[in-house]
Order: sequence, then structure tokens, then C-alpha cells
Amino acid sequence: MSGLEETSDRRLRLFCLLIIVVALGAFGLRAPRLRMRPMHTDEAVHADKYRMLIEDGVYEYEPNEYHGPTLNYATLLSARLSGARTYVETTETTLRIVPVVFGTLLVLLMAGLTRGLGFASVIAAVLAALSPAMVYYSRYYIQEMLLACFTLGMIVCGYRYVRTRSLVWTLAAGVFAGLMHATKETAIIAFGAMGLALAIVILLQSGQRRRILTGVNWLHVLLGVVAAVVVSALLYSVLLRRPVGIWDSYRTYAVYFSRARGQDTAHVHPWYYYLQILLYARYFHGPIWTEAWILVLAAVGLAAAVRGTSPGRMDPKFVRFLAVYTLAMIVVYSAIPYKTPWCLLSFLTGLILLAGVGAASLWTWAKWPFAQGVVASLVLAAAAHLAFLAYRANFVYYADCRNPYVYAHPTEEIFTAVNVIEDYAATVGLGHSPEKRLQVAVPGQDYWPLPWYFRNLPCVGYTSEVPHEVGPVILVSDALEGALAHRLYEETPIEQRRIYLYLFEKPYYIWARPGVKLVGFVRKDFWDEYASHEPDPAAALIEGAHDRETQTTGNPVRP
Repeated sequence: MSGLEETSDRRLRLFCLLIIVVALGAFGLRAPRLRMRPMHTDEAVHADKYRMLIEDGVYEYEPNEYHGPTLNYATLLSARLSGARTYVETTETTLRIVPVVFGTLLVLLMAGLTRGLGFASVIAAVLAALSPAMVYYSRYYIQEMLLACFTLGMIVCGYRYVRTRSLVWTLAAGVFAGLMHATKETAIIAFGAMGLALAIVILLQSGQRRRILTGVNWLHVLLGVVAAVVVSALLYSVLLRRPVGIWDSYRTYAVYFSRARGQDTAHVHPWYYYLQILLYARYFHGPIWTEAWILVLAAVGLAAAVRGTSPGRMDPKFVRFLAVYTLAMIVVYSAIPYKTPWCLLSFLTGLILLAGVGAASLWTWAKWPFAQGVVASLVLAAAAHLAFLAYRANFVYYADCRNPYVYAHPTEEIFTAVNVIEDYAATVGLGHSPEKRLQVAVPGQDYWPLPWYFRNLPCVGYTSEVPHEVGPVILVSDALEGALAHRLYEETPIEQRRIYLYLFEKPYYIWARPGVKLVGFVRKDFWDEYASHEPDPAAALIEGAHDRETQTTGNPVRP
């Protein structure tokens, strides 16, 4: 090995070591206080799907909702490692540590791109570790971070195969592709963008296209595709115990194509929705949010790709691949009317890689020490500002609607309802027997995430309308308050009528989530039984960061 090669290898090992250190820092930023934020509706629903796996040992893919099974299987492993053997023993930490791990792994995977991007891969790792969106959704129990991680894994392994032509890398790329398909249906957008980017890069190699195509080992490609299909099929079919899941994983696209057109959904937003979140967002006179640093540096990286030069030690063909892939992803996701903020992760990874290219290019183009100092200061300022916003988004405005990454999220007032119900459950056995059944009635099944918080109560009824027989405690949407009063004081015979009191303190209701207001009522004899008990100090403790409020009121319902 020549001295130049030794120096190059030593430099690459240093880059990998730096990325490992950055990944450890990324984990440290993502992992603390995972239970402080209320469970989002989607998180609670996915947790309920996981319940089937941990309690019954089965998983049934639903082609109309809920996405693929990788999140559930990963959570089962998390539960086993944490000692949780039942759904009740599962905590928010058990669930949310899963995206934390994959968010950290995404940063670590950038070590596989050091030969193609050089020091730009280190810069990209830092930006990915500190990006507010990346951090926020790394603490969110949904599939998006897993999909972003597996997508980057496929890109890394695919690039390594192009460099080495080793069968191991094409099989690894196939495994990641299978995991992508088994995670979320939108994986096909990434597949299409990768195919387009690869085709354009090949077409741009004038005079070399025939050599490139003849140099492809099509057997390796076929084996990679087989690996992807097998991995996906095994996961969707629960190791072939439910083969219909394989068919369902493909016929689901009829549903998602309809949803992508904005049909039958409330999540329709303008084309610039994602870019607006990243560039500049401010709601209700709240703080300003921006990840414009990444976009500006990515624009410089795009310019480097267009020039086709190789600043520093970067592979110009791979930089072009990243540029085309990222632009294609942005165009497609922006064109789809159906939008939720976490979907931006799918192309944010590409933007971050391009931003690393942009920062490294600026450093290479800056010939004088002063200019290089300006570039270094710019990158450090970007990292510091992103870190500040990441902290603010995840530990200050974590459930605040002024945070652009908070979307249709339950308010912290949900803990008021949970604390009061837990007090009644611990004191008088609410929810532990049919005669002491807890009832929750909210139109459109908008009672989530309450099923998560009441998972340890065996007798809870959830409905979209007022039940025919009202039990001792009921939580209802304010939209059903009139129907409840009608049921209690008009439909019920006089001799059978019972007095109900407001369950919560003034103002007698809580905001469960935007547009969903909950009112609680407790039957007076049940409240009397509860009030007659001596306060239990143990019942005054609530797991997590929130103190329990044990007060209830005795204000009668106005008929």
C-alpha cells in the first residue's frame, strides 16, 4: 500500500470515528424524558396494533390503515429487552426508544458514505443529529424514522456495491429495500426517485453508458431483488403464518393512491407546505422556526452537482445521484395533496446529505484562510442554531401548537383526565368491574389516545355516541353533552334518574386535542364513595414528569 493510500485510509477511519461520536451525541439528544409528551393519536393507535403482537402473538396487516409491521416487531424486541411481557407493562419509553434507536442509526449509517462524500459525510451526520425535525420525529412512535433509516441504508449499501461489486452489498441493499416496503407504503416513492436518479447519472456518462451497463452483474441485481421480496414477504405474512398479508401489502396501493390525490382526507395542504415548515414557520406570535441552514447549504451542494466537479474527495457521480434523488422526492411529496409534517423526513435526509456536500464544497472553494474561517463559522453557527431549536422543539414546545412539528396533537390537559380517572380506579375500583365501568363517548372515535392511558383498566367502553345505559363515570365530547343530559333527564323515568356531578375542576372540561373538548361526569353516589375514602399517598404519585391532581368537584349537571 502506498503512502497516499495509507493517508487516505487513515483519514476515512478518522471520519468514521467522528461520525460514531456524533451518533452517540444524537442518541443523547433524543433519548431523555421520552414520557413527558402526551401520546399522539397515531402513536396510541400503533401501540394498540402492537398489543395484538405482544398479547396474542399475531399481526394482521390492514391494507387501509396503520402501515407495515416493522415498527411492531421492533417494539416487541424493545419490550423484551426492557422486561415488559404484557401490554400493560409497556411504557412510552418502551415504544419511543424504537424511533430513537433508528434515528441514531440513520446518523451512524453516514459512516458508510465516507468514501463517496469524504468530510461532507461528517458534516451531514452533525446536521442530521441536530435537525429539529429529525430529533422530534426520532422521539415519535410512528413509522417515518424507520423508513428514513432504511432508505438511507439502501442508498449506502447500493453505493458500496457500485464501488466494490460485492454480492454482500447488493444483498444488504435488498434487505433494506424489503424493510422499507415492510415499513410504509410510501417506500415506492423512494424506489422511483432512486431509479430516476440512477438512470440520469448513467445517461450523463456520455461514451461510458455501454461500459457501465455491460459491467453490471445482473445475477447480483436479481439476488438483491429476491432478498427484498423475501424480507418483505416474511414480515407481512408473520413468517408465512398469514400469507394473505403478502397480497394485502400490494393491493393497498389502490387505497393510498386515492389518499394521495386528497380524497376522503382532512390532511390536504398546499404544495409548499413542507418547504414552508423548513424555511420559516411562526404560529400565534410564537417563536420563529427554521432549518434554512440546511436548505441553503443543500442549494450549494446542488450547484456542485450541476458543475459535475469533485470538490475535495467527493464522488461527483454520487453527488449527482443524491441531487436528482432529493429533487425528485421533493417534487413528488410537494405535488401530493395529502401531507403530514413527518413525511418531510423522506426527503430531508437527502437535503442533509446535499448540505454536507455544500459545506465541504464551500470549504474547498475558499482558497484563503480568512474565507475558510468564514465557512467554518457558518457551519458552526448553523449547528448551534439547529441544536437550540431542537432543544426548544423537544423539551419546551413539545406539545405546543406553535411548534410546526406538533400536528393535531393532544394537549397536556389530557393528563388531567388520566390523573382523575386513575385516582378513581385506585380508590373505588373504577374500570375494574362491569358495574364500575368507565365510559368514553366521542364522535368519530376521536377518543384516542385515551385507550393507551386506560390500558390497565379492563372495563372501559369506547363509543361514538352516548351509551344507552350510562355508568358511574363517563367522559364525553362537548358535542354530546346535550345528548347525555337528554338521556339522563328526559329519556330516563323519574324514579330511575340519578344525579351526576362534573368530574373535573372549573372550567369542568379539558381540551384533549384541537377541536376535541372532553367533559367528565360522575354519579353522585359513586362520588360520595370516592370522597369517603382517606387520601392514599401512593395514589397521589403519577409515573413520569407530571404531578397528580387529586381534586374533584361536586357541581351538579345542569339539566
